[in-house]
Amino acid sequence: MYVCLCKGLTESDIHRVGQAGIVEAEKLVEVLGLNDDECCGRCVRDIQELADLATRKLALQSSNSPRCRY
Repeated sequence: MYVCLCKGLTESDIHRVGQAGIVEAEKLVEVLGLNDDECCGRCVRDIQELADLATRKLALQSSNSPRCRY
């Protein structure tokens, strides 16, 4: 599903950013370029939902990673 039509960002894009450890709302705005003149800003109003989506992906990745037994 698209989360930003101006930038063509999808939920998958947010997942990838979350996997990279970027989950804070302000950082998402910066990294995804949601604060430039080409973006209407509608998605920024819901930035916490995007941050939650990225956080869930990071948490899922962490829980699925192999654990060191040493």
